[in-house]
Amino acid sequence: MTYRKMPGAALGAAPATTTAATPPEDDLSLQVTRRPRPGRWLAVLAAALFAVWLAYTVIVNPNLHWDIVAKYQFDGVILRGLGVTIQLTLVSMALGIVIGVLVAVMQLSDSPVLRLTAGAYTWFFRGTPLLVQLIFWFNLALLFPVISIGVPFDGPKIISWQSNQVITGFVAALLGLSINEGAYMAEIVRAGMQSVDPGQREAGASIGMSNRQILSRIILPQAMRVIIPPFGNQFISMLKTTSLVSVIAGADLMTVSQHLYLANFEVVALLLVASLWYLVLTTIASIGQHAVERRYSPGAAPPLRRRVLANLVPRRGRKEAAA
Repeated sequence: MTYRKMPGAALGAAPATTTAATPPEDDLSLQVTRRPRPGRWLAVLAAALFAVWLAYTVIVNPNLHWDIVAKYQFDGVILRGLGVTIQLTLVSMALGIVIGVLVAVMQLSDSPVLRLTAGAYTWFFRGTPLLVQLIFWFNLALLFPVISIGVPFDGPKIISWQSNQVITGFVAALLGLSINEGAYMAEIVRAGMQSVDPGQREAGASIGMSNRQILSRIILPQAMRVIIPPFGNQFISMLKTTSLVSVIAGADLMTVSQHLYLANFEVVALLLVASLWYLVLTTIASIGQHAVERRYSPGAAPPLRRRVLANLVPRRGRKEAAA
């Protein structure tokens, strides 16, 4: 091996480096100043003044009886209606999620019959007003006076019930809210499932996972990041939508508030009582939604990937690895 001597440099000498002249330290310090924006401050001042004026006008209004508001805010009748509203919201959302997942899986199925059935379901229940659906379920006895289980086409009946005894106001509200919510949740879940890379399904199938395992261990955990934000909005919307069951005497918060102000004629005060409770419920739901969104935010991707990968490893392999 031979070395060729470079001109102007000794053999083994370190290569020459060129350093740019660094400016003095004073030149590196930059002072950033914000441009004055008087219009923004004027807008903030105007909004603050309007909010103060509005609050003052409402508080000192002699026609708004705050003593009635304070009297009924924690009244037993109001609290029972509040409990019914919470029950309707939780149960309807739970049933709506189950229906939505099933319908979303049907929409993404290879069977044209399942896709057509799921499409017809979402088309009908999203295309008709919820108020009409609630009234229909409440008056189901006009169409089917007797609900029975048995052999179809006029065959023998095993057991029967009177529709008026089964379809109460609460049951009608539950049917209307949950079935309607299932149609919207189906589209939300479908969009979340379609956001997952198709290669994830192929990877699960390549290691012998069934379709159910792929759905529960790979697709749905990764789709949650897309599903959670609209699901939170739907939950908050459901809290307020339960007020529609007042038209069928659902015994919810709005219904009992109506009964009270029809008796004492304190319409505005009782409506304010109901509004304050709705604000409390939606505020709590918004805080929960924010916490769940942070859990499934992009910053939580590594733990999510670790859970998905852990589900991909068969249990037998994990036991062998642990041994």
